[in-house]
Amino acid sequence: MKKYQLCVIGGAGHVGLPLGVAFANGGVKTVLFDLNEVWLKKIESGKFPFKEHNGDKELRAALKKKKLFTSTKPESIAQSETIILITGTPVDKYLNPDLRELFDMLEKYLSYFRGGQTLILRSTVYPGISEQIQKFFNEKGKKVSVAFCPERIAQGHSLRELRELPQIVSAFNNKTLHKVSALFKKISPSIVTTKKPIEAELSKLFSNAWRYIKFAVANQFFMIADQHDLDYHHIHSVMVQDYARNADLPRPGFAAGPCLFKDTMQLAAFNHNNFFLGHSSMLINEGLPNYLVQKLRGQHDLRAKTVGILGMAFKADSDDARDSLSYKLKKILEAQSGKVLLHDVHIEHPSFVGLDELIKSSDIIILAAPHQEYKSINPKKHPKKTFVDIWNFWPQTK
Repeated sequence: MKKYQLCVIGGAGHVGLPLGVAFANGGVKTVLFDLNEVWLKKIESGKFPFKEHNGDKELRAALKKKKLFTSTKPESIAQSETIILITGTPVDKYLNPDLRELFDMLEKYLSYFRGGQTLILRSTVYPGISEQIQKFFNEKGKKVSVAFCPERIAQGHSLRELRELPQIVSAFNNKTLHKVSALFKKISPSIVTTKKPIEAELSKLFSNAWRYIKFAVANQFFMIADQHDLDYHHIHSVMVQDYARNADLPRPGFAAGPCLFKDTMQLAAFNHNNFFLGHSSMLINEGLPNYLVQKLRGQHDLRAKTVGILGMAFKADSDDARDSLSYKLKKILEAQSGKVLLHDVHIEHPSFVGLDELIKSSDIIILAAPHQEYKSINPKKHPKKTFVDIWNFWPQTK
């Protein structure tokens, strides 16, 4: 008998912790294995180490049921029936998939895997990696069955979406497929299966690339209208009002974070860099901060100005700064303006200033992440300052 039904490797992170809590509250005895002792101690006290809607409440419920445990010791892998690995495939500085981290981790913990266990890959991986990992275990003489079940939740709302969205499940044989499906049925309303794991791998990459492309379309439309001194937000409202065919057209804004850009580049690499839509989307989305600065340069002597950036997280109402375009904007401004001030509602950093100080001291204020707390700011009360709001967060038109 195993001590745990489930071990989540990377269980203290943005993907692993909500998943572990959901399974524990679904009756699955779960251990969160992670090397981040600071975050694990916070979890043990009933606190999420990052923003998650209803996170603390559900975490405390799981701990009270004695279904959720934490560990910094890899022995927890050997003590578990099923293992979920929260390590994906990043891209290197040349925008190519870097497989070393994933296989280095498997090599590191190989001795703790036991015959009869199931390993579920949860994070986005380069297509074909599930098959390579199954081959890896086979060659090492480990009878471990590999499955790929991609996460597909919106960060900050993971616990709700895990209960509402169907889960994609894939494996290399029917026995593993049925076992993993039964596990996810404990937290999900329905299960969607694929014929091969590579189909599930591509479904995740296609989904994220599609979102990235849609954001690029919105940003390109915004720049076209803006270059002609037209109000794109009004044009957008005209396009989508009572017209279902345009309902999925996003508003413009920074498209960033640890997934969309990375996964689009993985898909491009998989198709031998023949993914023109993906590369064009990357140039548009990554180029938006520079477009804003060049537009300001045409209107102001930036070297004589102090510019404030509101919001350093990669998206609204988040405390996650990973791959945030706010930092790219900061670097560009530091090279072209007199001074740059930073603020975020949810992130603390010694280089950040208070909100009142930023507004008082800045000549130009750029809204990079539209946190709801910034709604209290009324640009009309500061007529001598220039506000840049690509989100239409403070609507100027109706």
